[in-house]
Amino acid sequence: MIDMAREQRLAEVFVEIADSLIDDFDVLDLLQRLSARCVELLGVSAAGILLADADGELQVIAASDEHTRLLELFARQHDQGPCMECFRSGAARTNIDLRNSGAAADWPRFTPRAREIGYVTTHAIPLRLRDRVVGALNLFQRTDRRLAEDEIALAQALADVATITILQQRSLEQSHVVNTQLNSALSSRILVEQVKGVLAERWNTSVDDAFHAFRSYARSHHLRLTDLARHVVDGSFDTAVIPAPEAGPEAGPAA
Repeated sequence: MIDMAREQRLAEVFVEIADSLIDDFDVLDLLQRLSARCVELLGVSAAGILLADADGELQVIAASDEHTRLLELFARQHDQGPCMECFRSGAARTNIDLRNSGAAADWPRFTPRAREIGYVTTHAIPLRLRDRVVGALNLFQRTDRRLAEDEIALAQALADVATITILQQRSLEQSHVVNTQLNSALSSRILVEQVKGVLAERWNTSVDDAFHAFRSYARSHHLRLTDLARHVVDGSFDTAVIPAPEAGPEAGPAA
């Protein structure tokens, strides 16, 4: 059950999201925060948000950690996994025990890879608004704790917020605008991925730590992630001014 403290935190998260929905908001940063909030509020180990591109193929747009991103890329590459089925059907797939022989039979490539990373339970929640499904929210757990019905409802609410964030309600009936928004978000993600790799190599650190440092610099200087990434890629921004992450254990999901 959701206790009072978590209900208060949930209200704060929705206010945080609502405050971000300005005309020129940074969709990547918002979805990254939303994936981290899913981990915080639902007590899962990792979360990822995937969007369909113009060809209907799912692409990772945000993830609470790098292992989740790699797993979801693997699932997409082999066109299998709960997330794929959730996206196609528009129905949630929850409390899936990855140790069950049925999971291995249904998804022979996805399931062993998930177990290898350490996940034993997974959930897939559709990103939908009305009858439109634009992607999926993937949740992973390293324990066999089941999500209760109210927690699944909360996960769906967070997924719905993500969908509204992406589409922006005023544009729902304008398919060309929607496609432009989705393509722009996916293109922005590619830029950020390039920068994460460059910084991780330059600093000899993990990709998660590199992204945390990059994102912290952007937020502290009121810069959009996409704009800063573009300047890094085209060579017009000197990354030496970004404070390198401190050596030590890998940082957790960025807040």
